[in-house]
Amino acid sequence: MSTGREIDIESWSRAGQYRLFRTYDRPQFATTARLDATALMTRAKPAGVSPYRAFIHTIGAGVHAVSALKTRFASAADGGEKVFEFDEIALSATVPRPGDTFGYAYIPYFADWARFDESCKAIIEETAKGTDLGANTGERVDLAYLSCLPWLDFTALDNALPGPDDCIPRFSWGKLVKSPDGRWSCAMAVQVHHALADGLQVGQFFEAAQANLDRFADIG
Repeated sequence: MSTGREIDIESWSRAGQYRLFRTYDRPQFATTARLDATALMTRAKPAGVSPYRAFIHTIGAGVHAVSALKTRFASAADGGEKVFEFDEIALSATVPRPGDTFGYAYIPYFADWARFDESCKAIIEETAKGTDLGANTGERVDLAYLSCLPWLDFTALDNALPGPDDCIPRFSWGKLVKSPDGRWSCAMAVQVHHALADGLQVGQFFEAAQANLDRFADIG
């Protein structure tokens, strides 16, 4: 598990929101918006870049740009709860397998694209050959959950959640579509725990993710 720092809840700027939304039965909320993937599809993909791995990297860039998306809570030994901001968040992505099944990969994030792509490709290939689902059973919270729905250009998306204590954010992206003007885009859904993040932080994620996608213009 990644290292991190414990947040002092008493002096935390989000203490009010945290205490309020920790009382909710259904405290997670989801937001869907579109990302422009023109640089990726017209420059980087023809040069050999995998759009699937590029989006995993883009989500990682967005997560690591926003402190709230690296923050988690966990039970304390005294029966209370502690809140941590982790230095690094691993990306747990669904990887298709032959037939109609999939496995969960656990991919470390590196800002450097070449380093990340090499590692990500190897982990995905290994996961695709496996048979165990590899689901996180609660031993880790320093994660972000990722899934791709390449069959759908969706307008909204919700996730299966085990309960109000699940504070791991979910990121899902859909079918890449080309508009009549030649630009490419896709839907991105972000689901977060309201005790840890608000709309502001979701907006910051989309801003950072779009900036990362735009950088693929320099790879092609």
